[in-house]
Amino acid sequence: MAVTVGSRIPDVKVVAVENGSTSQVSTGEYLGSGKVVLFGVPGAFTPTCSDYHLPGFVIRAEEIRAKGVDKIACVSVNDAFVMQAWAASQNIQDEVALLADGNGDFARAAGLELDGSGFGMGLRNQRYAMIIEDGVVTSVAVEPGGGLSVSSAESVLANL
Repeated sequence: MAVTVGSRIPDVKVVAVENGSTSQVSTGEYLGSGKVVLFGVPGAFTPTCSDYHLPGFVIRAEEIRAKGVDKIACVSVNDAFVMQAWAASQNIQDEVALLADGNGDFARAAGLELDGSGFGMGLRNQRYAMIIEDGVVTSVAVEPGGGLSVSSAESVLANL
């Protein structure tokens, strides 16, 4: 079952990519304190994710933080090496942390996995954005289909 408003954020191990380095973290701990914006993408280096979704949050990171957000993170079912390369290619400094959910454990635990096997992509994340306060989901918006509307940085800003 997918996380909903009032759900606690799932607690699984992922790899955080921040400022060019990686570290294994527990999502319960990493996302569990303060106000956090977490957005999920189907894949690093995919067109919508690389051209619009991630860059929107990087560009608007200062505005989002000005609304009391302590951390902005992007999670994808990719390994840490891919996520580190994606961060470098997008020239991300400290605006957004990237979370590598290599086995899809977080996607499954959150109930937000996507079967991309019809496109040759296997297990992936649905495209979504959520606001988490002290480990509890206060807002979750899952894209109803292709495209980027309810999970964009602009939509998140409107919900903060």
